Amino acid sequence: MQDMGRMDVSTFDTVEPGSRVKRLRSATAAAHDQLDRRVMARQPFASLERYALFLEVQYRFHARVDPLYRDGAALGPVLPDLDGRRRLALIAQDLRDVTGRIPDAPTEGGEAIDPLAGLGWLYVAEGSNLGAAILLKEARKLGLSEAHGARHLAGHPDGRGLHWRQFTTALDRIALADDGEARAAAGAAEAFRYVHRLVGEAFGN
Repeated sequence: MQDMGRMDVSTFDTVEPGSRVKRLRSATAAAHDQLDRRVMARQPFASLERYALFLEVQYRFHARVDPLYRDGAALGPVLPDLDGRRRLALIAQDLRDVTGRIPDAPTEGGEAIDPLAGLGWLYVAEGSNLGAAILLKEARKLGLSEAHGARHLAGHPDGRGLHWRQFTTALDRIALADDGEARAAAGAAEAFRYVHRLVGEAFGN
Protein backbone atom coordinates (compact mmCIF):
# COMPACT_ATOMS: atom_id res chain seq x y z
CA MET A 1 0.00 0.00 0.00
CA GLN A 2 1.20 3.51 -0.71
CA ASP A 3 2.03 5.54 2.37
CA MET A 4 0.47 8.99 2.70
CA GLY A 5 3.17 10.13 5.08
CA ARG A 6 3.17 13.47 3.28
CA MET A 7 -0.24 13.99 4.88
CA ASP A 8 1.16 13.58 8.40
CA VAL A 9 -0.23 10.09 8.91
CA SER A 10 1.86 7.57 10.70
CA THR A 11 -0.20 4.53 11.71
CA PHE A 12 -1.66 2.45 8.94
CA ASP A 13 -5.24 1.29 9.09
CA THR A 14 -6.08 -2.40 9.04
CA VAL A 15 -8.86 -2.27 6.45
CA GLU A 16 -8.33 -4.64 3.56
CA PRO A 17 -7.14 -2.92 0.37
CA GLY A 18 -9.62 -2.84 -2.45
CA SER A 19 -12.61 -1.97 -0.29
CA ARG A 20 -12.34 1.79 0.23
CA VAL A 21 -14.11 2.67 -3.01
CA LYS A 22 -16.91 0.24 -2.17
CA ARG A 23 -17.31 1.86 1.23
CA LEU A 24 -17.42 5.33 -0.30
CA ARG A 25 -19.96 4.16 -2.85
CA SER A 26 -22.14 2.64 -0.15
CA ALA A 27 -21.87 5.66 2.15
CA THR A 28 -22.84 8.12 -0.60
CA ALA A 29 -25.31 6.02 -2.61
CA ALA A 30 -28.40 7.80 -1.29
CA ALA A 31 -26.91 11.28 -1.77
CA HIS A 32 -25.72 10.34 -5.26
CA ASP A 33 -29.14 9.03 -6.31
CA GLN A 34 -30.90 12.06 -4.84
CA LEU A 35 -28.57 14.44 -6.68
CA ASP A 36 -29.03 12.65 -10.00
CA ARG A 37 -32.80 12.84 -9.66
CA ARG A 38 -32.68 16.48 -8.60
CA VAL A 39 -30.51 17.51 -11.53
CA MET A 40 -32.53 15.67 -14.15
CA ALA A 41 -35.80 16.98 -12.71
CA ARG A 42 -34.56 20.45 -13.63
CA GLN A 43 -34.22 19.40 -17.27
CA PRO A 44 -30.71 20.70 -17.87
CA PHE A 45 -30.82 19.52 -21.49
CA ALA A 46 -34.19 21.02 -22.38
CA SER A 47 -32.52 24.06 -23.95
CA LEU A 48 -29.15 25.72 -24.31
CA GLU A 49 -30.18 28.20 -21.64
CA ARG A 50 -30.80 25.44 -19.12
CA TYR A 51 -27.66 23.63 -20.17
CA ALA A 52 -25.74 26.85 -19.44
CA LEU A 53 -27.05 26.69 -15.87
CA PHE A 54 -25.79 23.12 -15.63
CA LEU A 55 -22.39 24.28 -16.85
CA GLU A 56 -22.31 26.95 -14.16
CA VAL A 57 -22.86 24.26 -11.54
CA GLN A 58 -20.05 22.23 -13.02
CA TYR A 59 -17.78 25.26 -13.22
CA ARG A 60 -18.29 26.22 -9.60
CA PHE A 61 -17.82 22.65 -8.36
CA HIS A 62 -14.63 22.15 -10.32
CA ALA A 63 -13.34 25.54 -9.19
CA ARG A 64 -13.65 24.17 -5.66
CA VAL A 65 -11.82 20.90 -6.35
CA ASP A 66 -9.25 22.19 -8.86
CA PRO A 67 -6.63 22.93 -6.17
CA LEU A 68 -6.71 19.23 -5.25
CA TYR A 69 -5.89 18.26 -8.82
CA ARG A 70 -2.96 20.68 -8.72
CA ASP A 71 -1.68 19.38 -5.38
CA GLY A 72 1.37 17.59 -6.64
CA ALA A 73 3.01 17.41 -3.22
CA ALA A 74 0.37 15.58 -1.18
CA LEU A 75 -1.86 13.84 -3.71
CA GLY A 76 0.28 13.62 -6.83
CA PRO A 77 2.47 10.77 -5.57
CA VAL A 78 -0.48 8.51 -4.74
CA LEU A 79 -3.09 9.27 -7.43
CA PRO A 80 -2.37 8.87 -11.17
CA ASP A 81 -2.19 11.81 -13.57
CA LEU A 82 -4.05 14.22 -11.31
CA ASP A 83 -3.13 17.30 -13.30
CA GLY A 84 -4.20 15.60 -16.52
CA ARG A 85 -7.64 14.87 -15.03
CA ARG A 86 -8.49 18.54 -14.49
CA ARG A 87 -11.68 19.69 -16.24
CA LEU A 88 -12.06 23.30 -15.10
CA ALA A 89 -10.55 24.79 -18.27
CA LEU A 90 -12.74 22.55 -20.45
CA ILE A 91 -15.87 23.68 -18.63
CA ALA A 92 -14.81 27.32 -19.06
CA GLN A 93 -14.48 26.76 -22.80
CA ASP A 94 -17.87 25.03 -22.89
CA LEU A 95 -19.40 28.07 -21.20
CA ARG A 96 -17.81 30.33 -23.80
CA ASP A 97 -19.21 28.14 -26.57
CA VAL A 98 -22.73 28.12 -25.16
CA THR A 99 -23.07 31.62 -23.74
CA GLY A 100 -20.67 33.57 -25.95
CA ARG A 101 -18.95 35.08 -22.95
CA ILE A 102 -15.86 34.38 -20.95
CA PRO A 103 -16.92 33.13 -17.53
CA ASP A 104 -15.88 35.11 -14.52
CA ALA A 105 -12.83 33.84 -12.70
CA PRO A 106 -13.87 31.13 -10.26
CA THR A 107 -14.46 32.59 -6.83
CA GLU A 108 -15.40 29.50 -4.83
CA GLY A 109 -14.03 30.30 -1.44
CA GLY A 110 -14.01 28.56 1.88
CA GLU A 111 -11.12 26.92 3.59
CA ALA A 112 -8.80 24.77 1.55
CA ILE A 113 -9.90 21.14 1.43
CA ASP A 114 -7.44 19.06 3.40
CA PRO A 115 -5.89 16.19 1.40
CA LEU A 116 -7.59 13.37 3.31
CA ALA A 117 -11.04 14.88 2.84
CA GLY A 118 -9.89 15.67 -0.67
CA LEU A 119 -9.77 11.97 -1.46
CA GLY A 120 -13.55 11.92 -1.02
CA TRP A 121 -14.04 15.08 -3.09
CA LEU A 122 -11.95 13.61 -5.89
CA TYR A 123 -13.91 10.36 -5.72
CA VAL A 124 -17.08 12.37 -6.40
CA ALA A 125 -15.49 14.45 -9.18
CA GLU A 126 -13.98 11.46 -10.97
CA GLY A 127 -17.17 9.44 -10.58
CA SER A 128 -19.14 12.18 -12.30
CA ASN A 129 -16.89 11.83 -15.34
CA LEU A 130 -17.56 8.11 -15.45
CA GLY A 131 -21.29 8.76 -15.75
CA ALA A 132 -20.93 11.62 -18.22
CA ALA A 133 -21.45 9.37 -21.27
CA ILE A 134 -25.21 9.57 -20.80
CA LEU A 135 -25.06 13.34 -20.41
CA LEU A 136 -23.00 13.64 -23.58
CA LYS A 137 -25.75 11.90 -25.54
CA GLU A 138 -28.24 14.45 -24.24
CA ALA A 139 -25.88 17.33 -25.06
CA ARG A 140 -25.60 16.11 -28.64
CA LYS A 141 -29.34 16.59 -29.03
CA LEU A 142 -28.66 20.30 -28.47
CA GLY A 143 -26.11 20.33 -31.28
CA LEU A 144 -23.14 20.14 -28.93
CA SER A 145 -20.16 17.82 -29.09
CA GLU A 146 -16.82 16.95 -27.55
CA ALA A 147 -15.37 19.76 -29.69
CA HIS A 148 -17.99 22.40 -28.94
CA GLY A 149 -19.93 23.02 -25.75
CA ALA A 150 -19.54 19.56 -24.23
CA ARG A 151 -15.79 19.16 -24.00
CA HIS A 152 -15.85 18.36 -20.30
CA LEU A 153 -18.22 15.45 -20.89
CA ALA A 154 -15.85 13.68 -23.29
CA GLY A 155 -14.39 10.36 -22.27
CA HIS A 156 -10.68 9.69 -21.89
CA PRO A 157 -8.94 8.37 -25.03
CA ASP A 158 -8.19 5.13 -23.15
CA GLY A 159 -11.88 4.76 -22.26
CA ARG A 160 -13.93 5.96 -19.32
CA GLY A 161 -13.89 2.59 -17.59
CA LEU A 162 -10.13 2.15 -17.66
CA HIS A 163 -9.52 5.76 -16.62
CA TRP A 164 -11.88 5.29 -13.65
CA ARG A 165 -10.32 1.95 -12.65
CA GLN A 166 -6.85 3.50 -12.67
CA PHE A 167 -8.09 6.12 -10.23
CA THR A 168 -10.02 3.74 -7.96
CA THR A 169 -7.21 1.19 -7.87
CA ALA A 170 -4.83 3.88 -6.68
CA LEU A 171 -7.39 5.17 -4.18
CA ASP A 172 -7.84 1.69 -2.74
CA ARG A 173 -4.10 1.22 -2.32
CA ILE A 174 -3.49 4.35 -0.27
CA ALA A 175 -2.59 3.57 3.33
CA LEU A 176 -4.52 5.76 5.74
CA ALA A 177 -4.02 6.18 9.45
CA ASP A 178 -6.01 7.35 12.45
CA ASP A 179 -9.20 9.03 11.23
CA GLY A 180 -8.20 9.08 7.58
CA GLU A 181 -10.99 6.77 6.45
CA ALA A 182 -13.61 8.87 8.22
CA ARG A 183 -12.18 12.10 6.79
CA ALA A 184 -12.25 10.73 3.25
CA ALA A 185 -15.86 9.60 3.69
CA ALA A 186 -16.79 12.96 5.19
CA GLY A 187 -15.17 14.68 2.22
CA ALA A 188 -17.27 12.70 -0.24
CA ALA A 189 -20.45 13.51 1.69
CA GLU A 190 -19.50 17.19 1.83
CA ALA A 191 -18.87 17.22 -1.93
CA PHE A 192 -22.36 15.90 -2.63
CA ARG A 193 -23.91 18.45 -0.25
CA TYR A 194 -21.96 21.19 -2.01
CA VAL A 195 -23.25 20.19 -5.45
CA HIS A 196 -26.79 19.98 -4.07
CA ARG A 197 -26.40 23.57 -2.93
CA LEU A 198 -25.03 24.70 -6.29
CA VAL A 199 -27.95 23.08 -8.13
CA GLY A 200 -30.41 24.90 -5.90
CA GLU A 201 -28.67 28.22 -6.44
CA ALA A 202 -28.47 27.80 -10.23
CA PHE A 203 -31.89 26.32 -10.97
CA GLY A 204 -33.88 27.41 -7.94
CA ASN A 205 -35.06 25.14 -5.16
